[in-house]
Amino acid sequence: MLQLHRRANSGHIASSLSCLEILVDLCFGRMSADDTLILSKGHAASALYTVLSLSGRLPETELETFYQDGTLLAAHPPCSGAIKAIPFGTGSLGHGLSLAAGTAFSNRYTGKHFHTYAVLSDGDCNEGSTWEAALFAAQHRLDNLTAIIDLNGLQGIGHTGDILNLEPITDKWRAFGFAVAVAEAGNDFSHLAKAHADLAAATGPRCLIARTIKGHGVTYMQDRMEWHYRPMDEALYEQAVRETAAG
Repeated sequence: MLQLHRRANSGHIASSLSCLEILVDLCFGRMSADDTLILSKGHAASALYTVLSLSGRLPETELETFYQDGTLLAAHPPCSGAIKAIPFGTGSLGHGLSLAAGTAFSNRYTGKHFHTYAVLSDGDCNEGSTWEAALFAAQHRLDNLTAIIDLNGLQGIGHTGDILNLEPITDKWRAFGFAVAVAEAGNDFSHLAKAHADLAAATGPRCLIARTIKGHGVTYMQDRMEWHYRPMDEALYEQAVRETAAG
């Protein structure tokens, strides 16, 4: 994933590192071939592309075209439908849960026993459309829907608590009719697995709140707002590779 950003000289690296474990956990064993994954925080597209490739859902050769002219792998997931594992273009925050709720509702209506996962950000939870979708999901008791909140405490212009405080976020999601579990260390696979297990018996829509670290695994990026945007130079890229390999 880091190599994609270095080659393209692109930003949104820290956002992708924040949710990488969430996507790995979903794509390697948790999801069936017919389940749907919607990355509402589309600016983390490089993490999605990398995990889809490693899990056999996207040709590895496509990764070399990331962020290049004419690529299928743009800075945000494409809306062309050319990649089967990416059903919707995303990145304009607040749309992902609506798409996921509609997909889950359609699957149940047509008798398909598939699960839909939507990965949201702090910024997604600022959007009214997210909460409208939550109301819809609860109204229809969509137990085939899981929202995962990549809650790293930062968004495009600062700390979430300073911009539009989401806490107490667990109470909010419960009040909107979701079963809620929290992974206090959201970049730890064991914490994610326990939170998913805690939700397994839920009878309505589910929300897994993963308390993550923006830029996880790279010391100079961790919890730093500027790495929502900055690209790496060669020295910083090499440091990031060393630190993530050691971690």
